[in-house]
Amino acid sequence: MPDVIIAPSILSADFAHLGRDIDAVVSAGARWIHVDVMDGVFVPNITIGPVVVKSIRRTTRAFLDCHLMITEPDRYIDDFRSAGADGITVHAEATRHLQRTLATIRGMGLKAGVSLNPSTPLDAVRYCLADLDLLLIMTVNPGFGGQSFISSMLQKISDAKAMIGGHPIQLQVDGGVTKENLAMLAQAGVENMVAGSSIFSTPDPGKTVKEMIDIVRSVQR
Repeated sequence: MPDVIIAPSILSADFAHLGRDIDAVVSAGARWIHVDVMDGVFVPNITIGPVVVKSIRRTTRAFLDCHLMITEPDRYIDDFRSAGADGITVHAEATRHLQRTLATIRGMGLKAGVSLNPSTPLDAVRYCLADLDLLLIMTVNPGFGGQSFISSMLQKISDAKAMIGGHPIQLQVDGGVTKENLAMLAQAGVENMVAGSSIFSTPDPGKTVKEMIDIVRSVQR
């Protein structure tokens, strides 16, 4: 079983010291950095775009996991690729022709992901599994950090794991991930856990990442 990935979300980082915060969590063992891109239309918040991703790329070799919570994501895929994204995840709810969008992302040499909001059924992606590298199950309604994990998503995670079956697709969760529920998520088969405020709101984000990694490794032993 591969090591579970802890992917710190910079949505909750200190943007006045973003390079410092990223270096702290990467030095502590985080191999992915999760970049939440919001447009104020698809979700009720506005965050960052390709310019910030380009700046981040210059500071780290970590995998830049760009989560586009935006309408018409196809218009911006090439911009994020050029900025240095390694993977792009789009929302099934925001994409008219999902298979084509995924093929476009892969065609640019990037990892292609799909995110599903809590109320969106797994059937939205069932017929695109061959085009997927990552399936992101939102365990909160997207748009803000610091929300609590929606417990009913545990069944959806279990169903998603069964649907993936033998496909080489990484199962990721985002929303309300804390040290308290990491073990439960790892036992449910989650391979990639996005955590924001539970990392960057602590006095020592690097130490918190190390503790999270230790928790999931203890489950895998």
